[in-house]
Amino acid sequence: MDPTLYTRSMTGQRPTPRLFAICQCCVSDGVPRRSFIVALIVGTILNLINQGDALFGDGRVNWAKIILTFAVPYCVATYGAVSYRLTAPRSAR
Repeated sequence: MDPTLYTRSMTGQRPTPRLFAICQCCVSDGVPRRSFIVALIVGTILNLINQGDALFGDGRVNWAKIILTFAVPYCVATYGAVSYRLTAPRSAR
């Protein structure tokens, strides 16, 4: 069994596929809520910087950029939380 493909489950019992553990961490213990708050704050600031002229002036708003500007901080915050949970010892959590 390849140790990089399997990890201990959140309850510490039998090994589970790593992808399952990652997905479990993505939706557990407030990770989505914290990631959403980070995305809201960082995304708003970045949108004001990058598209301020379009939002407050005569420029054209690029909706794809707006969506990506909020999605990227959400993904980064979620990745950080998941990688911490998978590598930190249980006592540090």
